[in-house]
Amino acid sequence: MKVYYDDEVDALYLKLSNEIPDGVVELADGVNIDTSHDGKLAGIEILKASKKIDINTILSYTLELNKSILKQNIA
Repeated sequence: MKVYYDDEVDALYLKLSNEIPDGVVELADGVNIDTSHDGKLAGIEILKASKKIDINTILSYTLELNKSILKQNIA
C-alpha cells in the first residue's frame, strides 16, 4: 500500500494495488473507492481529508506483529 497526500487540495489517496482503476464507488461525500475492470479494489480517495481524519496519523505507521503467529510460521 502507498499513501499520497496533496496538501494543496487536501486530498488523500491510498493505493492498495497495482490494478488500474476503471470505476469508482462513492461511499460517502468525498470518499471514493477505485475499482478495476474486474471489480478488484485499487485505491481509496478521500477529499477534504484533513477534516475527516488526522493526516499526521495516516502519514505515519506502526507495524504490529502477532508473536504467536510468527512462532507458528517459524516452527
